[in-house]
Amino acid sequence: MKALNLILIIFITSSLHAQELFVVTDPASNVPAGSVSVRLSNSLFKEIIEDGYNYHLMPEVTWGISGKLMVRASAFVSNRSNTLYAEGGSIFTKYRFFSADDLHSHFRMAAFGRYSFNRADIHQEQIEIMGHNSGFETGIVATQLIKKLAISSSISFEKALNNIPDYDFPAAQSSHATNYTLSIGRLMYPKKYVSFKQTNINLMLEFVGQTLNENGKTYIDVVPSVQFIIHSQGRIDIGYRKELYSNMLRTAPNGVYVNFEYTFFNVSK
Repeated sequence: MKALNLILIIFITSSLHAQELFVVTDPASNVPAGSVSVRLSNSLFKEIIEDGYNYHLMPEVTWGISGKLMVRASAFVSNRSNTLYAEGGSIFTKYRFFSADDLHSHFRMAAFGRYSFNRADIHQEQIEIMGHNSGFETGIVATQLIKKLAISSSISFEKALNNIPDYDFPAAQSSHATNYTLSIGRLMYPKKYVSFKQTNINLMLEFVGQTLNENGKTYIDVVPSVQFIIHSQGRIDIGYRKELYSNMLRTAPNGVYVNFEYTFFNVSK
C-alpha cells in the first residue's frame, strides 16, 4: 500500500511540474487531457497619463482536449469607462508538436494561436490583444524542464485590427508586432514530497517584450512573481510587472497581478 501511494504521489507531482505554470506566459505543456481549468485573472496597473488605476478582470476556461491540444476561452472586463465594462473576449488554442521526455527532465515545443475582439477605445501604441485590441496572434514556444527548474521562451507575430464597432486602428501607428518572452521558474517548497496535498511554492521571473514591425519601437518588461499550488489543483499567483525599457506610448505599463485558478481533472474522456 505504501508503494502504491508513493507511485501515486510521483505521478501527480510529475504531472504538476510538467505544466510549468507561469504567470503571464504560456509554456509548451498543456493542461492535462480531459481536464477543465477555470481561472480568474486580476490586474491593477497605474495610469501614467491620467490619475488612477487601470483594472482588468479576465475570467478564463481552458479545456485539455488531448495530451497535445488544448483550447481556452477568455473574457475581458475593465474599468476604463469608470465602471466595470465588458470589452470583449478571445479564443486561444495550443498544439504541442514535439516532446522529448527523460526521468528528471523534458523538452517540449508547441504552436499557438489567438483571436480576440474588443470594443474599447484604442489608446496606446503597444499592441495587446489580451484586453486592449481586436486582432490575432500566432507563434511557437519551447520549454525545458530540468528537475525543479523550468525555462520557457516564445516568439510570436501579433496583428491589431479595428476595435468594434467604432474604433478604427490609427493609420499612423504600426498595426503588427513581434513578441518575445523568456520565463524562468523554480520549485522552492517542498524540498521532499510525502503527499500530493502539500502546498507547492514556486518563484518565477519572466521577461516580456514587443517590437513594432513598422517603426521599430520596443518595450521590455520584467515580471517577478510567487505562486502557490494547493492540493495539486488550486493555484494562486501574485506578481508585479515593471517596465525596464520602452520608447513607445503605453498608458499603464506597471502594476500587479493576482490570479486564482482551479483544475477539474478527468471531466471528459
